[in-house]
Amino acid sequence: MKLIATVICLCLGLLLNAQQVEKDGKQYEVKKDKIFLNDQDVTETLSVEDRSAILASAQKITKTKELKEAKEKAEKKREKELKKAEKAQKKAEKEAKKSAKALKKKEKAQKNFDKSSSALAKAQKKYEKLKNKGKLSPEDERKWIEKIEKLTEKVVKSKKKM
Repeated sequence: MKLIATVICLCLGLLLNAQQVEKDGKQYEVKKDKIFLNDQDVTETLSVEDRSAILASAQKITKTKELKEAKEKAEKKREKELKKAEKAQKKAEKEAKKSAKALKKKEKAQKNFDKSSSALAKAQKKYEKLKNKGKLSPEDERKWIEKIEKLTEKVVKSKKKM
């Protein structure tokens, strides 16, 4: 199987290396330094001028083909780099969004903590004030203590989220 694949590759390589050159209405095929017409070697039968003209045309075609391939390769490389740059930009945008979201979440947690802390402080202050004046019944005192405990739990939860 490998042998067959190798033979096919070699045949294709030889066919690709051959250049088709047209001179005086005839199609010449140039392989290395030999010139073929209808699969027959006519290198020796051609005049020196014709031979050099055909070989020069073949070289020109080869150079043009090489330049075209190099240009295509450079274009593919440039497209690949553009895709890579776009991918990097998308990744950077995604990271920026992620960090903005995290910052917003942190600010919200800080705001909730501040709010619950201030509510706890107000509730404790009002409870102490009412307690000192003696205006709390045992039932009211129990309600205030429950309220302060709930607010304390809120403060602890919001502090954990920060």
